[in-house]
Amino acid sequence: MTDIDEKFMLKALSLARGGIGSVEPNPAVGCVIVKDGEIIGQGWHERFGGSHAEINALEDCNVKGLSAADSEIYVTLEPCSHVGKTGPCTKAIIDAKPGKVIAAMADPSAHASGKGFQQLRDAGIEVVVGVCEEQAKLLNAAFIKFATTGRPWVILKWAQSSDGKMAWKKTSGQRWISNEKSRQDVHKLRSRVGGILVGIETVLSDDPLLTARPGEGKKLTRIVLDSKLRIPLESQLIATAKESPVLIVTTEQALNNNPQLAEKITEAGAEILTVPVKDGLCDLTALLDELGKRQIQQLLVEGGPTVITSFLREALADEVCIYISPKVLGSEGDVEISEEMAKLADQKCMKNVEVEQFDDDKRITGYCR
Repeated sequence: MTDIDEKFMLKALSLARGGIGSVEPNPAVGCVIVKDGEIIGQGWHERFGGSHAEINALEDCNVKGLSAADSEIYVTLEPCSHVGKTGPCTKAIIDAKPGKVIAAMADPSAHASGKGFQQLRDAGIEVVVGVCEEQAKLLNAAFIKFATTGRPWVILKWAQSSDGKMAWKKTSGQRWISNEKSRQDVHKLRSRVGGILVGIETVLSDDPLLTARPGEGKKLTRIVLDSKLRIPLESQLIATAKESPVLIVTTEQALNNNPQLAEKITEAGAEILTVPVKDGLCDLTALLDELGKRQIQQLLVEGGPTVITSFLREALADEVCIYISPKVLGSEGDVEISEEMAKLADQKCMKNVEVEQFDDDKRITGYCR
């Protein structure tokens, strides 16, 4: 890898990030086209179902009246060679007659890996693979995990005060720990994922709606871990189940013990999923397998300490996203972070740590593998 290759691939990776939150479940991809050491075209995959990065970069050249012939094309992921929602990028690249294609990484999908590169080589185009590969893999870690395991990428998210409280007491008259900018960022995070999961205790105490704000993405599958089937029929989730999918995860025993409630839940538009029991609770591994079959590529877990600790304990988390407020809640605070939760998060999920400030709040993001 030369310094020049790294420079242009880092530019392509920067462009790719522009698609995060809009392209899922597709990967985020960026592309730059270079001739005589200058970028003559650039683009990224901007939205799910839209043109891919390579097509947008070639179109950028066309708009400028520039030819991509004998150029170098830098792309963050192997160009697709199959027909999906759009045509194959390899054909467009071959038609453009570049001299070389430099890719950060191969497509991890079994049905596609290596095929795009082979088509380009068969057309006489030189192909180089592996420039900034680690950065590209980190960018699309969720896509890679789903493609290789069939399970969703699991993000554990919570907000906490500086003294380790996750909520205000009901009697405090307060609602939010984090500030407005942090809450806006949470909605951006939700726009990335296909499902949001909470435990039944969160539903009983907070009655959340669990949606992204209007205009900020697709309808999410809202998931409740409810091993004893206690969800109130008057909850916001059940009330809006016909507007956006709701999945109640429970056990066969709970379903058999509450047939009338189960019938009313399904009549309201929610779906009930039974999973095996593990240690008296819903089996999380079985749940993730089922969510993968439903094509949920990323799962955001917004539960309390019990749910979050369960994912950490079983090593099922891939990423943590923690919003920390400078507020001290003291005796007005409730739901304290357990010692086990803090220890597991620190031990297992603090790789490639990133810190971002939102006024007085800060967000800490860490990876678990």
